[in-house]
Amino acid sequence: MTDQPDDDRLSKAEIRKDAVQNAVEAAAGTVEQIAKIMTGAVKDTATAVGGLATEMFEIRDAARKARAKNED
Repeated sequence: MTDQPDDDRLSKAEIRKDAVQNAVEAAAGTVEQIAKIMTGAVKDTATAVGGLATEMFEIRDAARKARAKNED
């Protein structure tokens, strides 16, 4: 290891500032990841519910056609 002159050392305040900055950046990154997961989940849920609704409409139409065919 090399010895650093005293004027190259970080002050306690600067070390604390760096630690707080790193913690805030890590928290922000985690929040971003969670937001992406939640956004994807909402999108996937909407797609699944939409697909179910489409299936229900198709089942209803098929039932109407079958009833109409049996009434003839």
